[in-house]
Amino acid sequence: MKPDTASHEFERRLPLPPERLWEVLTDARHREQWGAPTEGTVLEVIEADTREGGRDRHRCGAAEAPEFTVDTRWYRLDAPHLAVFTETVEMGGEVIFTSLVSYRLTPAGTESVLGVTVAVSSFVGADVAGDARTGWEGGLANLDRYATSLAREGAA
Repeated sequence: MKPDTASHEFERRLPLPPERLWEVLTDARHREQWGAPTEGTVLEVIEADTREGGRDRHRCGAAEAPEFTVDTRWYRLDAPHLAVFTETVEMGGEVIFTSLVSYRLTPAGTESVLGVTVAVSSFVGADVAGDARTGWEGGLANLDRYATSLAREGAA
């Protein structure tokens, strides 16, 4: 069976300069704050090695019992402009999908424009591409709120 594939593009203007946004995007403890896609879900870091060739691992899912394991492999980290990584998502020991993700940060005054490309290959059916899109939309909405709160703290 061949994988089902899809590609998603997102763009957000965020109230942090690229150097600060870079930290929020790549530091595992920051990602725990914004990476869960919906209310009632969590993203828990198990290990983090955020460097080219490094691997992060986390659990994601319902707060009471996160059922997904996500392995992130970092391939390109050109701070604060470009990050390229893969995420492989497993549930119950089965690989559900793998995605290739690119972050592009562009300065916009004291803010940043974040471009995100997510290319998804599902191993369990076409519905996963839509679920991945919904997950990224939720995570990016959380990122917007989190970045806004950090910007306010910085202004205080």
